Amino acid sequence: MNRLHPLSAVSYAVRYGFLWLSLSLFLVGALASISELLSGRWVPVAAVGGLAFGIGYGIAYYYRFGYRITDDTFDVASGVVARRSREIPYGRIQNVDIRQGVFQRLVGLAVVSIETAGGQSTEAALNFVSEAEATRLQNEIRRRTADGKRKAHSDDERDDSSVTDQEFIGPLPASEFDSDTPSSEHAGIGPGPGAGDRIHDRSPTEFEEPERKRLFDLEARELLLYSFTSFRPAAVAAVLFIFFFMTDTIIEYLLAIAQPLGGPADIETGTAGSYGILTIVSLVNGIIVTYLLSVAYAFGTYYGFQLGRIDDDFVYERGLLQRYSGSIPTGKVQSVTVTANPAQRLIGYAGLWVETAGYGPSSDSGSQSAVPLAERGRVYGFTERLTGVETPRFERPPPVARRRYLVRYSLVAAGLVAVAVGVTTVTILERWYLAGVVFAAVPVAAHLRYVNLGHYVGEEHLVVRRGFWKRRTTIIPYYRLQTANTRRSIFQRRLGIASVVVDTASSQSFSDAAPTIYDIELETAREVHATSRRRLQSALSERSQDDDLSLDVDFTDPDSSGP
Repeated sequence: MNRLHPLSAVSYAVRYGFLWLSLSLFLVGALASISELLSGRWVPVAAVGGLAFGIGYGIAYYYRFGYRITDDTFDVASGVVARRSREIPYGRIQNVDIRQGVFQRLVGLAVVSIETAGGQSTEAALNFVSEAEATRLQNEIRRRTADGKRKAHSDDERDDSSVTDQEFIGPLPASEFDSDTPSSEHAGIGPGPGAGDRIHDRSPTEFEEPERKRLFDLEARELLLYSFTSFRPAAVAAVLFIFFFMTDTIIEYLLAIAQPLGGPADIETGTAGSYGILTIVSLVNGIIVTYLLSVAYAFGTYYGFQLGRIDDDFVYERGLLQRYSGSIPTGKVQSVTVTANPAQRLIGYAGLWVETAGYGPSSDSGSQSAVPLAERGRVYGFTERLTGVETPRFERPPPVARRRYLVRYSLVAAGLVAVAVGVTTVTILERWYLAGVVFAAVPVAAHLRYVNLGHYVGEEHLVVRRGFWKRRTTIIPYYRLQTANTRRSIFQRRLGIASVVVDTASSQSFSDAAPTIYDIELETAREVHATSRRRLQSALSERSQDDDLSLDVDFTDPDSSGP
């Protein structure tokens, strides 16, 4: 078994030392409050004892932690009292990510995280190993995974170099892939070494850096555009955290800004109008600060983003303060999604995300962004080259769906007016009727939701488009389908429409639900469901015969080395 870097012992000692120090002080304080047997003189004893025990436990954890690479598995053993041994087959490994914070980069350390299919938690984390060791582990696991695939399919192996080495065919015109023109009919619907070997004992030639083909570099201009045109929800949590610890200072700052505009001199005195001005000033400042934090977060996260290819895997690097390095195995890709918010669509840009088994576009593994932001035509070219999807001819829901959205948003607007009435009855605020202006946005909201919905049933792919604030166009190969469910609410049943929910093996988060074809005619929904099931079986049969288990990842533009 191999051990972690010696500085890991220091890290574990400090971590568990402070943990047991805090726990000991808390227990002594709690017992002293309910019993006279304990007094304040026991605090130093508890502090020293807890700190010593935690340091000893951390050092013991370091010596009891080990890992090794075998022919078939990556083994990890850990635990001081309760031992845990894990054997992770290479076939289940999704990716091997390397993460470095500021301190780790200064001292040459890294955290290696091994993700597997079937969940969003890390299967094994090595805290810490040297940078060289992290790179060797990443390359060795990738090599063994590829060797396992080749060995499993050696009998039917075929030469597909002509496919992977062919020239890039060029980007699709954005107007074709992104067309809002619906089709008049249902498009595509019809009748190694031995077990236990230590990696340090292996020949250095076996750890030579594999050939890496450059696919995409995020240029400074694109990084700035992405930072200023995207929003990171983590910025909201950061603003709330700052306000929690600096409430008095922030209130004084807001009062000082609002007073020249007619705001109150202090929080205790003021009129309804001055409080209203203070509220508006506070909201504007909160929005600005949140936006700036979001820009900084996105800039730091995707600074220096590079995408490349090693064998059949995407490999990426990104991050300013905290550096990430990982891989996206093409054989595990479930679907590909093109995303763009209104600002990005206005300037003609979009992003490309991939979902692998067990991980969706909002998971924390950090391995899903293939192209954070690039010109829309180039992104669609990447998508077509990667998936081989036909140029989709989107079909929109029937007009009755737009009327449904009009009623739905009207009810939401009525609810907001009702809330405004309630606020004016219990506060000094007046003119509740001003809230009725929200009804002016109802027709616009209903229309925008309607025109951004669409689906396409192709020969080899199902394409689903939805969303206005963040429009997602998801391309799903039929062989990656898990289920296709037709769902109807009580209101949809009355209107004769239905929604089709398409599930793959990627995990969906609260904010990113499974791709859904919303509010199409019931007969169309049933046809999509049946066609998807039929083509799923055909695709699985063809791939089983051809032994084609991965996507073609050679989608570079031969005419340019970067975007």
